[in-house]
Amino acid sequence: MKKIFNLFLLFSTFILVPLYADEVLATVNDEMITKKDVNEFVVKSIPGATFNSLNDVQKASVVNQMVERRLFLEDAKSTNLENDVAYQEALKKLQENLILDYWMKIKVEEILISEAEAKKYYFNNKEKFSKPSSVKVRHILLETEEEAVALIAALELSANLKEKFIRLAHAESTGPSAINGGELDWFVYEQMVPEFSEAAFGLNVGNITKQAVKTQFGYHIIYLENKKEKGSIAYKTVKEDIVKSLRLSRFKAKLDKLSKKLKKTANIIVK
Repeated sequence: MKKIFNLFLLFSTFILVPLYADEVLATVNDEMITKKDVNEFVVKSIPGATFNSLNDVQKASVVNQMVERRLFLEDAKSTNLENDVAYQEALKKLQENLILDYWMKIKVEEILISEAEAKKYYFNNKEKFSKPSSVKVRHILLETEEEAVALIAALELSANLKEKFIRLAHAESTGPSAINGGELDWFVYEQMVPEFSEAAFGLNVGNITKQAVKTQFGYHIIYLENKKEKGSIAYKTVKEDIVKSLRLSRFKAKLDKLSKKLKKTANIIVK
């Protein structure tokens, strides 16, 4: 009896998995909208998201979009568009493009790139996988040089420079980053105006500019929070991109050969 019960549990497990995967979230005129359908829609529409990662309001909104889509589809079908000549021509083009896309996808994935080949490409093209120096700063933007000089003097007397800088940025800065205590995202040299970048990259971490930095936007006081030196992107980070690139390169070469071969046996008339 125990063996039969265990067998039943095992069988039930195999049944329950697909049932959960195809959980019905809505029906539209007896047509089911499953969790799998909705998840595929979310994955394609929102990069990095899944249906389970959404909150309840977002889930309800997505399901409603799927319901509306199904309703619109039914309404479109009721107009007998399938018999329209223009529709048939458009469908034929879509089918041709789809066949070509899948054919190319299969052919590319058939091409094997070894670990040795990928690593060789990485080490022979190191310049393509380098990352420039970058910095993370806070800044206070002011209208006059006099204001900047006065604040620099106050900051230099502070026992806790960063804390004082954040307070002054909130209170005195005219820039949009004031609300965040003057904090800016990481940036590389070329992303900012030259005067700002030259001053920022010339600082040591935890220090401020000793003089006001003049740019087209006004006068800045800059505090360097962190700095990342120039370096190489790790092989494991770019391995997948390298493999894709090598596959495509090899596929293009094969495509040229195939094109020449097919042209020899085809009846082609160019007018």
